Amino acid sequence: MKKRISLFCFVIPLLIFCSCSNAKQYDTIIRNGMIYDGNGGEPFKGDIGIFGDTIAFIGDLSKAAAKNDVDAKGNAVAPGFINMLSWATETLIEDGRSQSDIRQGVTLEVMGEGWSMGPLNGPMKDREQNSQGDIKYKIEWNTLGEYLNFLEKKGVSCNVASFIGATTIRDHVIGEDNREPSAVELDSMRMLVRQAMEEGALGVGSSLIYPPAFFAKTEELIELCKEASQYGGSYISHLRSEGNKFYEAVEELIRIAKEANVHGEIYHLKAAGKDNWGKLDSVMSRVERARSEGISVSANMYTYIAGATGMTAAFPPSLQDGGFGKLRERLMDPKIRAEMKKAMNTNASDWENLYYGAGGAENVLLLSFKQDSLKKYTGKSLAQVATIRGTTVEETAMDLIIQDSTRVGVAYFLMSEENVKKQVSIPWVSFGSDEGSYTNEGIFLKSNAHPRAYGTFARVLGKYSRDEKLISLQEAIRKLSKLPATNLKIQKRGELKVGYYADIVIFNPAKVKDNATFDKPHEYAEGMIHVFVNGAPVLKEGVHTGAKPGRFVKGPGFGMKN
Repeated sequence: MKKRISLFCFVIPLLIFCSCSNAKQYDTIIRNGMIYDGNGGEPFKGDIGIFGDTIAFIGDLSKAAAKNDVDAKGNAVAPGFINMLSWATETLIEDGRSQSDIRQGVTLEVMGEGWSMGPLNGPMKDREQNSQGDIKYKIEWNTLGEYLNFLEKKGVSCNVASFIGATTIRDHVIGEDNREPSAVELDSMRMLVRQAMEEGALGVGSSLIYPPAFFAKTEELIELCKEASQYGGSYISHLRSEGNKFYEAVEELIRIAKEANVHGEIYHLKAAGKDNWGKLDSVMSRVERARSEGISVSANMYTYIAGATGMTAAFPPSLQDGGFGKLRERLMDPKIRAEMKKAMNTNASDWENLYYGAGGAENVLLLSFKQDSLKKYTGKSLAQVATIRGTTVEETAMDLIIQDSTRVGVAYFLMSEENVKKQVSIPWVSFGSDEGSYTNEGIFLKSNAHPRAYGTFARVLGKYSRDEKLISLQEAIRKLSKLPATNLKIQKRGELKVGYYADIVIFNPAKVKDNATFDKPHEYAEGMIHVFVNGAPVLKEGVHTGAKPGRFVKGPGFGMKN
């Protein structure tokens, strides 16, 4: 009799729950989808009920009603994707629709690779204001949290989050000089980390090949990360070297993660330069060993063989001691110019020479300029421009920086496709575009994007999962959603689960495809049908709705007081 009562007590509430689930009025029901919940398991056919901004039910909703009915028609239904390395900091100010990423299923942009949009002091704001290119905006914030709140209030289609940049902290306290902080200055830097973590930063981000970040010693970074650790934050880094000192740079990240007791994440994992391609296997093994020893380390990547940064990466960081203005002055000095010609063609061990790693000027593609008079060179190689101008490639590189008064945006072809494929298959590697999020019209067409802005995530699903079968579709989705959400300690996102925020994508696995190329970079990906952000439809039948329900997604330390 006891057993019958127990069974009765279990079955009747379950029937009532199922009945209520079907009777409830939902805001949206997604029907007839193949549900990939983000955990990497086999998909299952079912429906999803959304109420407000939340997933309210997953299962059979054949008898339920909704204000908005969406027939998934057997297509894949998955959690929204997370862009682990976004440079949409300015593009979202210009156009909050985030179209190039939304059309790939990205519902969260994670910023802060070394430089973050706060904290900014007066001189930093003046410098940033004066250095703006095609996109013009008034800097109406001081702290990182204020910037992210500014985006949310202005209106963005995607969610946004950020690390606090170690470069930004250093610049705020020390400036752009090559020196160590005093004890008092280091205390000020620690305070800025604490403030950012309490505002919702995800942790500390660094980009160690670029000055003034290059000038920071390992111990300085450990001290900053110890502060982030108190709030559950992470450390994420563009390593000090992805080339000649690749091994040593990975060791530095592992040391920082261990000594500061933080999760360590490698930005855009790569072996850069042909001479270094063979190092990737050893680096992967080293990370695996660290993980087996209980040190939390992972990585992200983009799905291309070319990186993109400034032409200034062809010159030693010492040339930029004191900031870009000093670099520009030095490049006009005949003696220094002669030294830089040699430096550009040197396989340096004490700094990351991306020009040398690319193998020469024909493998350096010009992407963006500030000055309209130089935009005619966009899309050409450095070698081609040198021929047009009748100067050596070294002189051309220096002259373009001087004339544009910027770093000059370029792509360096540095990696091997074989290594890209290896990295895609690594279980602890997620994905990031390392680019802005654009609309393929208007002001954005004044410069060339790297095609990764339009294709990184579609390329994972189409080229590498479906076509080349490097990973299953469910594993690709896990690496695009739950894996990064777990590493970032983001709550209630990255999975399709009752009670989680309704960041949901619906796409056709047979048709998802990247279309952007280096020749035609502003081409949207295809195959994404519907995208929901916080329960609101942002993409409907492949057309952007104009909705901007994106929010500032806060890190684990938000609201804490130490």
